[in-house]
Amino acid sequence: MIKGSLPALVTPFKNDAVDFDTLKKLVERQISAGSHGLVPVGTTGESPTLSHEEHEAVVETVVRTANGRVPVIAGAGSNNTIESMRLMQYAHKVGADVALVVTPYYNKPTQRGLIAHFRALHDCCDLPIIIYNIPGRSVVDMLPATMGELARLPRIIGVKDATGDLARVSQQRITCGTDFIQISGEDATAHGFNAQGGIGCISVTANVAPKLCAELQQTMLAGDYRKALELQDRLMPLHQAIFTEPGVVGVKYAMSRLDLCSEEVRSPLTELSDETKLLVESGLRHAGLLN
Repeated sequence: MIKGSLPALVTPFKNDAVDFDTLKKLVERQISAGSHGLVPVGTTGESPTLSHEEHEAVVETVVRTANGRVPVIAGAGSNNTIESMRLMQYAHKVGADVALVVTPYYNKPTQRGLIAHFRALHDCCDLPIIIYNIPGRSVVDMLPATMGELARLPRIIGVKDATGDLARVSQQRITCGTDFIQISGEDATAHGFNAQGGIGCISVTANVAPKLCAELQQTMLAGDYRKALELQDRLMPLHQAIFTEPGVVGVKYAMSRLDLCSEEVRSPLTELSDETKLLVESGLRHAGLLN
């Protein structure tokens, strides 16, 4: 069920409030473009600056709008185990299919602490969990042996791997088993990630180029890596431009150029520099998305 192109949805704002009407339109656009699932309120959804009430409302809106047409993987991570449990339980209550749970940031738990955290979340409700391992942001790295221990739990079903280390895919196939779902968390290396054994990408770029990203993933799932490489070449300048500054800022600017949503982000994020805007526009043109 969880595979392919899974957009890490932005949370659109209007005058600093969540723009729910636009959010619903973005969900419809993603489904129409062939995206294989939806991921609300991850980092790209600006979860760090959403209130708990906004977080929950975004998850519920995406679940209701998707209406079972594609799976919804709801962001439910926190550096506080009890808070993450509550977010998971809410996502389960409103009908999300899976929870995406980041390794606890700032606290820097040990591997033993990571196991305790994810065991508590596993036991708090019946919602399956995808671990989100992103050492660059959380400053803790879940090692393959630790993930292998957690993979024995029936509702810990996969990982969103944003380590950028393609060898991890093979290492985690050994420790977690070949049925453990491995999803890339980095657009630029998604092609290589799938070649190693991954089956999809939780993508930032898919917010602006959903059809191309879905085609890329579908082509790789069919085993045609030569054709997929052509698509990756077409997307690569856009991937790079979006992540020149924080990715959500870049992708919201790209979306604003296509009249999809406002480029508005919440402090402490700021709008793109003029130099980066030119890079994003060049990437859009290279992908054939902007004249």
